[in-house]
Amino acid sequence: MALMPVAEALRLVLADAKPLPAEFVALDHVAGRVLAQDVSALRTQPPTAVSAMDGYAVRASDVTKTPAALKVIGEIAAGHPFIGQVAAGQAARIFTGGVMPNGSDTVVIQELTSREGDVVTVQKPTPKGRNVRGQGIDFAQGDVLLRDGRRLSDRDVMLAAAMNHPRLSVRRRPKVAVLGTGDELVPPGGSPKSGEIVYSNGFALASLARAEGAEVRDLGIANDRIEDIAQAIKRAREWGADVLVTSGGVSVGEHDLVQRALTAEGLNLSFWRVALRPGRPMMHGRLGAMHVLGVPGNPVSSYVCAFLFLVPLIRRLTGRSDVEPRSERARLGCDLPANDERADYLRATLTPGPDGPVATPLPVQDSSLMAPLAKADCLVIRDPGAPAASAGSGCIILKLGL
Repeated sequence: MALMPVAEALRLVLADAKPLPAEFVALDHVAGRVLAQDVSALRTQPPTAVSAMDGYAVRASDVTKTPAALKVIGEIAAGHPFIGQVAAGQAARIFTGGVMPNGSDTVVIQELTSREGDVVTVQKPTPKGRNVRGQGIDFAQGDVLLRDGRRLSDRDVMLAAAMNHPRLSVRRRPKVAVLGTGDELVPPGGSPKSGEIVYSNGFALASLARAEGAEVRDLGIANDRIEDIAQAIKRAREWGADVLVTSGGVSVGEHDLVQRALTAEGLNLSFWRVALRPGRPMMHGRLGAMHVLGVPGNPVSSYVCAFLFLVPLIRRLTGRSDVEPRSERARLGCDLPANDERADYLRATLTPGPDGPVATPLPVQDSSLMAPLAKADCLVIRDPGAPAASAGSGCIILKLGL
């Protein structure tokens, strides 16, 4: 099977990925979830004009010439509207959030006044409407303020509450099962023997998936035996995984058994091997309703493939309107040689420059090196066959998370 271009591989990964069903979730649990429908305001905010400051509610016409002595006829605190009307020559003591009384149109802040008994003297003029939050200045009933496909931030949750929604319709969280494969792998925390490697890929894959809003199940490490891999696949299906991500064992060696195990279970393979560096031996297919991504065992290859393919897949399943990671422009911080037939995703650091960010690829790009990956701020994208590029020339980057 020939190497597949990255864009075509991503198209196939997303081709039959449909947003998952919706469910209503209480407002205190919706942060990070994706809306399944537009959300409109159930009320107007503020529902009536209110004071923006502590002071006195007056008629602006009474304070155009100062000093002006006004009779105080009442006091208004937030939640305690004034029953009555402010007439000419009158004022009402008001606090922030208090409902503006009938007849008033302005709030004079208390710092511009002096008071004796029930008479307040305004020392400086205050124009009409000053220090007043008008009815509906934030939003009006019926306004659509949050759209279908939006991933809800903490600020969105605040807004939904103010709109008077106790719960929202959001997409179900995708279930992502993560499986490591290889006789050489051991969990972190022990004392690896000669030839053993501490398993790290699964932790990055799980973290990426959780950061995108997925529910993750760690299937652990399967030995290089068809039976062990098949048993892990069975556990993923029994759990109802929407996505199974395997790490390692997808190449062509005698001990690379993942594809064989999946094929025996009925995998419908859509592609294997992508024109990508790092990450050429990556595969994708469907096992019934379950999407399967097989990423390479080299840590950097594993991460880059997950960033480029797993993240968009999760976003599509959650119904997000923004599926692919957003590319940005930058300037190269060093010279780069011409590229070969594979798209190259170079780990790079970002620094500010006079013409925008400067992306400097790290000097060693080996796909087994995790320290440079952790140091990187972005991936510099080099198209297949790209000519040599000099420092200062333009480039396209994908920013990595925190």
